[in-house]
Amino acid sequence: MTTTLTASTANNPLLQGTGLPPFADIQPEMVEPALKELIPQLEAELSQLEANVQPTWSGLVEPLEKITERLYWTWGVVNHLMGVKNSPELRTAYEAVQPLVVQFSNRLNQSQAIYKGFKALRDSDNYAQLEPAQKRIVESAIRDAELSGVGLEGAARERFNAIQMELAELATKFSNNVLDATKAFQLKLTTPEDIAGLPPSLLSLAAQAARAAGEEHATPETGPWVITLDAPSYGPFMQHSQRRDLREQVYKAYISRASEGELDNNPIIIRTLELRQELAELLGYKNYAEVSLASKMAANTQAVEQLLEELRQYSYDAAKAELAELTAFAKTQGAAEADDLKHWDISYWAERQREAKFAFTDEELRPYFPLPQVLEGLFTLVKRLFGVTVTPADGQAPVWHEDVRYFQIADETGHPIAYFYLDPYSRPAEKRGGAWMDTCINRGLIRENGTVITRLPVAYLVCNQTPPVDGKPSLMTFYEVETLFHEFGHGLHHMLTKVDYPSAAGINNVEWDAVELPSQFMENWCYERQTLMGMARHYETGEPLPEHYYQKLLAAKNYMSGSSMLRQIHFSLVDMELHANYRTGGQETPQELRSRIAQTTTVLPPLPEDAFLCAFGHIFAGGYAAGYYSYKWAEVLSADAFAAFEEAGLENEAAVQTTGKRYLDTILALGGSQHPMEIFASFRGREPSTKPLLVHNGLAN
Repeated sequence: MTTTLTASTANNPLLQGTGLPPFADIQPEMVEPALKELIPQLEAELSQLEANVQPTWSGLVEPLEKITERLYWTWGVVNHLMGVKNSPELRTAYEAVQPLVVQFSNRLNQSQAIYKGFKALRDSDNYAQLEPAQKRIVESAIRDAELSGVGLEGAARERFNAIQMELAELATKFSNNVLDATKAFQLKLTTPEDIAGLPPSLLSLAAQAARAAGEEHATPETGPWVITLDAPSYGPFMQHSQRRDLREQVYKAYISRASEGELDNNPIIIRTLELRQELAELLGYKNYAEVSLASKMAANTQAVEQLLEELRQYSYDAAKAELAELTAFAKTQGAAEADDLKHWDISYWAERQREAKFAFTDEELRPYFPLPQVLEGLFTLVKRLFGVTVTPADGQAPVWHEDVRYFQIADETGHPIAYFYLDPYSRPAEKRGGAWMDTCINRGLIRENGTVITRLPVAYLVCNQTPPVDGKPSLMTFYEVETLFHEFGHGLHHMLTKVDYPSAAGINNVEWDAVELPSQFMENWCYERQTLMGMARHYETGEPLPEHYYQKLLAAKNYMSGSSMLRQIHFSLVDMELHANYRTGGQETPQELRSRIAQTTTVLPPLPEDAFLCAFGHIFAGGYAAGYYSYKWAEVLSADAFAAFEEAGLENEAAVQTTGKRYLDTILALGGSQHPMEIFASFRGREPSTKPLLVHNGLAN
């Protein structure tokens, strides 16, 4: 099956299909013709494959992989540019072709012929000859097709597809209602008393919001100022406003978003839960939690609940103690409300206590973390742990912006094994916020001139830190340092894989609740003395980070950690209970179910008007339904993995290198070729324990 191009698109770089994308040549007007040419070709190839399915690896998996990789190469480049080089023209082109891509993906996922081919392969004599990675790819393909409704026929299949469509519409409506309800609230401040305690950055934002609301002469100095429920406005206001009455007003508006009137999400929640239960039953599961866990690392709901309960027992007592300590602190400050702290007081007093305890700001640390030095520290660490060398390879790959760097990773013998792009700086006009790692090229085997060679993996690493200004390098906050280490952890998972089948190489085919292990693992090293002190030097004087700052960083790491862990456990248990045991028309409403769980997972019970579920987009408009626990699950794994290095002795270089090699050969090298629990046990010699996470958070000894 070869792809032939017409004259009209023969020179379209988006149809190159292999190798590094020629970013300098790609223009938005090329997107539509490229996809309109490519999708029909892939559909024809798929039809041909379906008509001649051979239940063998070379007769089914390899040609199918060629089709999916071909689509991913082109669509992956377009998606990447949407994130880093957005423009109205690119958006328009993207929206024009997205339905084509979705329809093709649906057809692929629900192809009866392909599904039956995979099942025939699993049941054939050939199956025994396959490697473990190949077997897992076959098993995953069958499972994913079944979860996509491929096994259903006739009325059941029609109903499944109708449910999927309605759930997608409900998720969009849920999300829009939260957005509209968030936008609908504005608190206008006009006097110096109204803004007591607010930092300059918030006053600038609030004056900008006032101008947007029609107060054209609003300034940060003279007002008026408008506070909204958007996170960058709401969070700092709750932390810094000295006006308790205004904090109460803003808090109550925040917790009741999208819970009444035409933006009421309550009916959407009930309908969504109803449809998810019906969908689960169509697929032969008892409830939607079982559907969600079918493709995750956790074996069942009991395993999730057991883990959360272990963490809850420690964090609940710690959160109670933190509230008592906060109350005592507020009393020392002469606060009238100290005898009865309410929900809207917690952020404010926690921020005052944090300032008093640790007495440093993010801004003070920036001069010690210039990007070039942080990269040097990061690359020194990966050489120390995994024996690989990172060197600049700028100029060897086309880039989408002049600030983008390109690097090579080589093994101990000096042979290149992977490459990555680094796009470090914020560009608000064209680049979305946040930080992420994405796949440019997967590792795999390719045939060239009759010989088989390894195609090396390439990653995109994208951050959003402050660019160099006025001749100074990019000076990073400590949070930005952690973010870079986190994304590099994802990158290592993709780049240091030893799996030669793209469908299970690196992060591919890794369960949702395990994929954050390598990224969170890397964050731990930011606090390790040798790594931190090796990179933290003043960009002008070269002096190392003063010891008192290091001690404060360590101390601040676990501030209010019991409360923040308990909060995540509360969300996770509510999510799991709604998708495992809640039935519409039963004894409880979703909000009542949440109040019941809150009795053991909150130290300040939710207010009667708290409609938090109506804005819980993660589970009602995102991918986290019966999966919110994944945040904590992966954190347990990453803390336990780091503990292996602590037990070996962080001062003992030989032990660090031995443990690093074991981590490289299991967690990083095996990618999605085995179940993550098997891989973890190969590294650790046992299944994961919650103890290291509790110790790292200061919640256990």
